[in-house]
Amino acid sequence: MENLLDITNEILKYTILICSIGIALSLILLFYRVIKGPTNPDRAVGLDTIGINLMALTGLIAIYLSTPYLNDIVLLIGILGFLGTLATAKYVEKGVIIDRDLD
Repeated sequence: MENLLDITNEILKYTILICSIGIALSLILLFYRVIKGPTNPDRAVGLDTIGINLMALTGLIAIYLSTPYLNDIVLLIGILGFLGTLATAKYVEKGVIIDRDLD
């Protein structure tokens, strides 16, 4: 039984390593899209996807460290990414983020 557990741990270790490398490559390409994006909506989508990749990377680290404490960080990144996406969408649509009616 210990042999099976050791094999499972090795498979998990290599899987986390391969997934981390894939996420790192994706982040590099997304940073390029954010910097060189032809339009503002392209940059907004790139930033939103960077947030999703950071959530995935934090989840992989939580699995590697065998701790549930990083799950709160994943939720926090998700909430901040959602608010940032809303603000960017409102800016792209209307040109302002906060409407001030002086009536």
